[in-house]
Amino acid sequence: MKKLLYFLAPFLSVIVIAFFAYQWLQSLDNPGYVIMGIGHWSLEKTLVEFITGLAISFFILYLFFRLLGWLFRIPGQLKRRGINIKFNRSQEALIAGLVDSAEGNFERAENVLIKHAPHSGAPLIHYLTAARAAQSRGALDKRDQYLKQAADQAPDSSVAVGLTQAELHLSGKEFDQALSTLTQLHSIDPAHAGVLKLLHQTYKHLGDWEGIQKLIPSLHQNKVLMEAEVKLLEAEVFIELLKQAAGQGDVEKIELLWVEIPKYIKNMHGVLATYFTVMLEVGAGAKIEDELTKALSVNWDENLLILFSNIPSNDVEKQLKMAELWLPFHADNALLLMVLGKLSVKCNEFEKAKAYLTQSITATPTVQAYQLLGDLMLEQGDKDSASQCYKQGLELLLVAG
Repeated sequence: MKKLLYFLAPFLSVIVIAFFAYQWLQSLDNPGYVIMGIGHWSLEKTLVEFITGLAISFFILYLFFRLLGWLFRIPGQLKRRGINIKFNRSQEALIAGLVDSAEGNFERAENVLIKHAPHSGAPLIHYLTAARAAQSRGALDKRDQYLKQAADQAPDSSVAVGLTQAELHLSGKEFDQALSTLTQLHSIDPAHAGVLKLLHQTYKHLGDWEGIQKLIPSLHQNKVLMEAEVKLLEAEVFIELLKQAAGQGDVEKIELLWVEIPKYIKNMHGVLATYFTVMLEVGAGAKIEDELTKALSVNWDENLLILFSNIPSNDVEKQLKMAELWLPFHADNALLLMVLGKLSVKCNEFEKAKAYLTQSITATPTVQAYQLLGDLMLEQGDKDSASQCYKQGLELLLVAG
């Protein structure tokens, strides 16, 4: 309608102007004329007829060229219309594919997504969603094919494609492939939070605690983990590194690691006990006796007390006296009383050992206390008392089980 008005308005204006010009020229004694000559031919017209013919010719030519332009534009318009139709269908296909994937119809989701991907405004989403659907139904070859197509389709989105690829490798427990992809992405963008998070998960699955240790500063700086989470991760890393060193029987490495651990990590629950435990495991208990004794005196911990009782001390009597200093502060502690009984046996103070073990059982009966007391009775030749202790310990074990 607007186009028709744009055409009629100037056309009518010209007619009105021509009418008034005609009236004006007719009022003159000599309205004027125009002569045109071509070779031996000549054409004579009044000025009014010439102007009117010129105006009509202009509009005819104008309409002709407009029609010609419209005819030339038809193929392009049809092409654009086809593209728009395909685009709209691809958008509908994307929604349908996402719904099918969510409902578990993975193969159908793949087919509809891939079919319409070339005509979509977001082909990357089509290929990545199809890759997830392919993995969900176990078609790993198809998954890799779709990921390659996604990378070819959107070379500027290498991080997005790589992250999806790494996530799929992780969910498929292909940890080495995930690590390879993430290492490459990390070299492209070392501060990318998504890459750092997946790297952390991959290193954890692989048991690469040294890799996680190197990653911790980046996890903190880029706010992938909160400060409290970073501290817990640091503690976990050092605990695992200590255990690995113990598995290798490397006392020196354990000691170097312990020096490296920050004080606030050493004070966290479980870290100190792990250090003392691994040192005992590698046969270096004598090196930690003083440190363990000091730790117990400052911060009472029954786990540390058990470790203290297992130290192969060069001076058991000194060890017993130290433990007896704690008794006034923990008089009814069954574990401390049992440890005192155990140490008294090592010092050949059997009556004292019997008294401590009996007090421990009175405070809280335990299988280990019954066993220690039974062993002591057996060594002293009192088989009946020993049998009674073993029986009570066994009954306690059965009840607990």
